[in-house]
Amino acid sequence: MEIILLERIEKLGAIGDVVTVKDGYARNFLLPNKKALRSNAANRKVFEANRAKIEADNAARRGDAEKAAEGVNGKQIVLIRQSSNAGHLYGSVAVRDVVDALHADGVTNVTKAMIVLERPIKTLGLFDVKVALHPEVLTTIQVNVARSPEEADLQAQGVDVMADLFEKDESGFTEDYDPNAEPGEIAATETEEAPAEEA
Repeated sequence: MEIILLERIEKLGAIGDVVTVKDGYARNFLLPNKKALRSNAANRKVFEANRAKIEADNAARRGDAEKAAEGVNGKQIVLIRQSSNAGHLYGSVAVRDVVDALHADGVTNVTKAMIVLERPIKTLGLFDVKVALHPEVLTTIQVNVARSPEEADLQAQGVDVMADLFEKDESGFTEDYDPNAEPGEIAATETEEAPAEEA
């Protein structure tokens, strides 16, 4: 289906471009959300007559989005989640979780449609997430997913919490060694030897 774009759409084009898209994409997303018009003679005339107004409205919205971006850009949000010992979350962090955390942090002008999350977050760590406040205004926030506020602080300082955890485990483990033991025999611990000496 041929359409006329009413706003810039990434990977498609800018305002006024006539592009061909799949019918479903046009019918289910672009046309209902007033991002495009069907490309026919009548709509071309309507678009050309209103082009100046459409571009002026777009410029005004872009200006508002740029002001809003100053309050959002570089913001760090912390999400506390339960995870396995390997750092895999029980569940995942989705767009809704990011929006709720931003709203709790006082950023109320961000909606779910503005969050660009390539795939759900399923591990602990720091993640850069894009926020499209306007088709031409992209900003980035940092999502810090941790098991506790203390872990979140360490991650924010650049410490790899999972690597640290495994180093502690490895350094604390020592195997009992008995030089006189036969192969396959379990080494006797001091607590087991003590009662034998008393008897």
